[in-house]
Amino acid sequence: MADALFTLESFTVAYADQAQRAVDRVSLSISPGEKLGLVGESGCGKSTLGRAALRLLPKSTDLQGRVWFNGESVLDFSPRRLRQFRGEAVALVFQDPMTRLNPLMTIGDHCVETLRAHRPEISARAAKAQAIAVLAKVNIPASRFGQYPHEFSGGMRQRVAIALAMILEPQLIVADEPTTSLDVTVSAQILDELTRLCDQLGTALILISHDLSLVAEYCDRVAVMYQGRVVEAGAATTVLQNPQDDYTRSLVQSALQLQQAEGLLYTATPTEPLLRLRDVEQHYTLESNPLARLFGGQASKVIKAVDGVSLEIFPGEVVGLVGESGCGKSTLSRTLLQLVKPTAGQVEFDGIDLTTLPREALRQQRRQLQMVFQDPLACLNPMMTVGKSIADPLLIHRLATVAEAEQQAHDMLARVSLIPTADYFHRFPGDLSGGQQQRVAIARALITKPKLVICDEPVSMLDATVQTQVLELMVALKQEFDLTYLFITHDLWVARFMCDRIAVMQAGKIVELAPTQTLFESPQHPYTQTLLQSAPVLARASTKSQT
Repeated sequence: MADALFTLESFTVAYADQAQRAVDRVSLSISPGEKLGLVGESGCGKSTLGRAALRLLPKSTDLQGRVWFNGESVLDFSPRRLRQFRGEAVALVFQDPMTRLNPLMTIGDHCVETLRAHRPEISARAAKAQAIAVLAKVNIPASRFGQYPHEFSGGMRQRVAIALAMILEPQLIVADEPTTSLDVTVSAQILDELTRLCDQLGTALILISHDLSLVAEYCDRVAVMYQGRVVEAGAATTVLQNPQDDYTRSLVQSALQLQQAEGLLYTATPTEPLLRLRDVEQHYTLESNPLARLFGGQASKVIKAVDGVSLEIFPGEVVGLVGESGCGKSTLSRTLLQLVKPTAGQVEFDGIDLTTLPREALRQQRRQLQMVFQDPLACLNPMMTVGKSIADPLLIHRLATVAEAEQQAHDMLARVSLIPTADYFHRFPGDLSGGQQQRVAIARALITKPKLVICDEPVSMLDATVQTQVLELMVALKQEFDLTYLFITHDLWVARFMCDRIAVMQAGKIVELAPTQTLFESPQHPYTQTLLQSAPVLARASTKSQT
């Protein structure tokens, strides 16, 4: 395009230690104000393409072809010009928000530093006011300006990362899975805000995503990647409603299969519950400034992350837990595992109150209680190979010899579609894509054959095809090993596909609990109704991108 803002010409990326090209002769263009969706399976090269175009890959990476921005060659930029380019011209929202956030800096300091590094003429007071205003746009209140990243939920950290990308009003935003951690209502708010910014300022947007529904709803054009190449590109409505390439057709079919699932017909069971929660609370106290307490009488603030939750889960059941980011879902899951002790209430597992167990007895119980975390790197040691990470729980609980554990690890790698397993067994988590890391985490959680698996967004980083494969795998494993799942997700279609019953959580409380079909057909609580109305549907292709 003659008027293109950003152009790739036969762009190729090759890593020094890998024979296959990560990105293979890709040519793409995006015009000012245009919104381009980049979709494809985990490991297809989407994220690599975004980072490589901004020269964020290791120096040993081999880059070929041309990258143009406003007529300038990005690959020829000096370090000084590149630093200016990355913040003021192009902003990147990472898939993992902690990649962008320094754990030793407050959220406010992140925003002020970003502003003043690129615009030193701005006073500290003006920078703070602008930072508070931008954070407010992504629903981060001014009261949390002085808090640190670890005090935020995963979804709230992602909102902060989006605010940091928006704060300098760049010409192009590259958003790499920007709403992976967010519930449907906040996801819609964030993408509404991003696209509003694009329309208002003429800012272009490259939305890298595995969620075809979001791409259909917010993007003008879409490019589909497979094994490093763009296999199909065109108008979003055309590509997603009438795909021509076989791979694109499989992606669309998988997404439709998930959304059109009828949901399970729940039948109550007379057995005793495997897990019973009684009035569980998890409260945190935010201490006020000592001087403020002394002179102003300011009291400490109590955050009720989990506020009186009671719930029963029966053997063999799949119970979904849905709700917005920061509502307490992940905090509840950690409380169930006794990773954090509850402020009040009881957690009974298989008739045993876990809150009263000594450390060694609790450690033995954890063989039967496993968790798949929202962030796969939270349970994978970056210094351990994939094979050892999966086999390790068997050795810790003395369930197998070293040779047996290695063989079972190979078997689990195959079950989560990381094949041939020999190619993955000796690699490290950092060598894998986000979706591949998630599959390793699932394999590690399931290898001890636990009774209860707590799944905290276990497929949130996977594309539609692999997502469906993993969900079907989890259903098969549930039947094979008589597993019970607590399935935490912000994706209502995933919840309907997987769950017998669904609990809706808001502000630390469960506001509605019902069989899956009943919840979707006749939601009772206003918040549940809002969630269902906000869920993107692939059939509504590009309604927002055309308005």
